[in-house]
Amino acid sequence: MADLPDANGGQRTVTEGYFEREVRLSRESTAAFLRDLADQIESEPRLTISTDEWKIPFEFDEPIEVEVEFVGETHRQLELELEFEWSPPEDELGVS
Repeated sequence: MADLPDANGGQRTVTEGYFEREVRLSRESTAAFLRDLADQIESEPRLTISTDEWKIPFEFDEPIEVEVEFVGETHRQLELELEFEWSPPEDELGVS
């Protein structure tokens, strides 16, 4: 499980609706989070992102979309975005 630090107790599982959180981490915590995430991605098409407050279990399909965005103006910024998608199985057509 890829854990993000959080200060509050009690955990809820998010499986529906819209959910967004932003956290600020040290280099060491970010590296540990990314290593855990990489291990999950490599081992199976299922991952769980969590804090002490919430967790999001997610099954995904390939390919995984990776977006890199760089802004080199006065405020330089590099953004990395990973997008995991899951598609429900299509109904099978049969004849009886």
